[in-house]
Amino acid sequence: MRIALLDLLAETGTVTATEAAARLGHSSGLCSFHLRQLARHGLVEEAPHRGGRARPWRLRWDGPRQPEGAAREFTALARDLEDESHKRWLEQRPRLPVEWQGDHSFSAVVHLTPAEVAEVAAGVRELLAAYQGRDRDPAGRPADAVAVAAVTRLFPLL
Repeated sequence: MRIALLDLLAETGTVTATEAAARLGHSSGLCSFHLRQLARHGLVEEAPHRGGRARPWRLRWDGPRQPEGAAREFTALARDLEDESHKRWLEQRPRLPVEWQGDHSFSAVVHLTPAEVAEVAAGVRELLAAYQGRDRDPAGRPADAVAVAAVTRLFPLL
């Protein structure tokens, strides 16, 4: 969600939570929450506006260069949110419809070279790419589709 918001801001320059909700197919409350979290971590800021209820947001940097440390902070934030979301799902799992109670999480320790790690990462990205357009086009989603976290972490065990 936060990456989609950052992508949207990079594309449009400024966006309100209501505009983001319309573009991304989520509620304005959810978009507002995530925009505030991105601001808390220094990635976005309120854009100048003429008052009123509308709160436009913008990236804290122009162009492809991020402020020093922003990428590191965003990565840490994203990992914390992934962990928090998984924990929330585990807690609520017994109350979900049975078709959403299955645990499709897995982990494995494999022995790879740096080139093989890059190859595995590219393969996972390619596999998921077929589904990522649904973020931008809610009408293209199957009726029973919901947002699902796909988390892959490839790193050497030290």
